[in-house]
Amino acid sequence: FMECCLALAIRGLGKVAPNPMVGSVVVHRDKIVSEGFHALYGGPHAEVGAISGIPSDIPKHECILYVNLEPCAHTGKTPPCTSLILESGIQHVVFAVRDPFEKVNGAGSRILREHGVRVQEGVLESKARFLNRRFFTFTEQKRPYIILKWAETSDGFIARQDYSSKWISCELSRRRVHQWRSQEVAVLVGTNTALYDNPKLTCRDTIGKNPIRIATDRRGVLPKTHSLFDQTAPTIVFTEKSDAAYSNAPGVDLVSCGSDFNKWLTELYRRGIQSIIVEGGGKLLSSFLENHTWDEIRRFRSRENFVSGIAAPKLPLAPYLSSSIGEDTFELYFAPRLAALIE
Repeated sequence: FMECCLALAIRGLGKVAPNPMVGSVVVHRDKIVSEGFHALYGGPHAEVGAISGIPSDIPKHECILYVNLEPCAHTGKTPPCTSLILESGIQHVVFAVRDPFEKVNGAGSRILREHGVRVQEGVLESKARFLNRRFFTFTEQKRPYIILKWAETSDGFIARQDYSSKWISCELSRRRVHQWRSQEVAVLVGTNTALYDNPKLTCRDTIGKNPIRIATDRRGVLPKTHSLFDQTAPTIVFTEKSDAAYSNAPGVDLVSCGSDFNKWLTELYRRGIQSIIVEGGGKLLSSFLENHTWDEIRRFRSRENFVSGIAAPKLPLAPYLSSSIGEDTFELYFAPRLAALIE
């Protein structure tokens, strides 16, 4: 039954951040009679849909509520789920993992137990933590979940030496990237990538919300005419130049954090940005790798050969998964603490 909760929860990917993804089922006599999931940030929690959907002829005190995260015990954008559970008359609750959010973190289970509800926790805990790895990273480490993404040639380059524009990955891979962007809160690129590639950083080839666009531009060299400033999506620029050409462009927010890597992450956390995809260039990607500040790596390897150019970052570990996407090889890596959850 907890597997069903996890399958329901993933439907909220890209739609509920900075909240966690949560699914819930109600079981009566070993049969699922109702289900729910958190579908949209600010909307009803999973338990609301699950409890409201219980058929009227089924006694609620005979039901078991399964949910992949500890029921909330505080009033935020919605009332506390513990109150709903108690009002419903459900006497047995099973959840996978405690909610690390400071206003919950054990309070949900404590309140339920104090009112006589039988509570079981820790069912499929590792799977539940992995599913909500963005939420747990953001809440526990006080920084966004960081995905590093790049494409490299078969001889190990991510760009030509003169940054002349040329696709490395195939069209299918590029479409997949657009899908990924729709699932995360923001996408980040370095100065050279923004300057020479002039990327839109949208998810125009798929259905979904465009991510917040973030660029580093310490010296303020990016032209106002570049796609980042086209108002398609909100844009943040880390810069030391308050008078940059784009400083008054609509939808652009300048942040003075210099080149301090940790200040960037602190600022993004403060803004509630739960996850980011870092799409280059090489210097920026290497900074995250060298600081051991990454959670996931998604690497494409193409059949192209550049012979010379900007070297791709080196990876000291083996991929968790390797597969083909069109003409490319795709490799997926997880930080050791996350890999341990799925071993």
